[in-house]
Amino acid sequence: MTIQQSVHVIFNQLEDSLLQLRDQQYCQKIDTLSGASIGQHVRHVVEMFVCLQDGYISGIVNYEKRKRDIVIETSQEMAISIMHHINVSLHVKNKQLILEAGFDENTFELNRIPTNYFREIAYNLEHAIHHMALIKIGIREVSNIGLPNNYGVASSTIKYRNRLMSK
Repeated sequence: MTIQQSVHVIFNQLEDSLLQLRDQQYCQKIDTLSGASIGQHVRHVVEMFVCLQDGYISGIVNYEKRKRDIVIETSQEMAISIMHHINVSLHVKNKQLILEAGFDENTFELNRIPTNYFREIAYNLEHAIHHMALIKIGIREVSNIGLPNNYGVASSTIKYRNRLMSK
């Protein structure tokens, strides 16, 4: 399975869960998530991929320049639409990129780190899975919908657990 196909699988899981939530549940501030909503976590995931797509074109990826679009965090429909667009646009050739990032909250100085498109897809995939683990906590707080056992679990953890079970 390619990295792009893995993103597609994860986005399908995320979409399936979002389609089961009511608007109020998607937007509800959740104490367990430090006052964040499921929608805010979804927006964060989606916007990271949008930054990567924009960076593919310019050659420079800067995740700190996310738009933080309130529409994505308040509309499952908008989030799902963007995920569909991302899935289609992921299938381009690998190329070298520069990652711009500031790692110090007290300065605006940016580090410029060589990377490539496929490496950044892998980063965003793992990042999405991490946030899906948080989203799962939020979903359990606001609803009774069922989620797959491996929702928000990294593939390496799933493989490890499967090895333990087969012993």
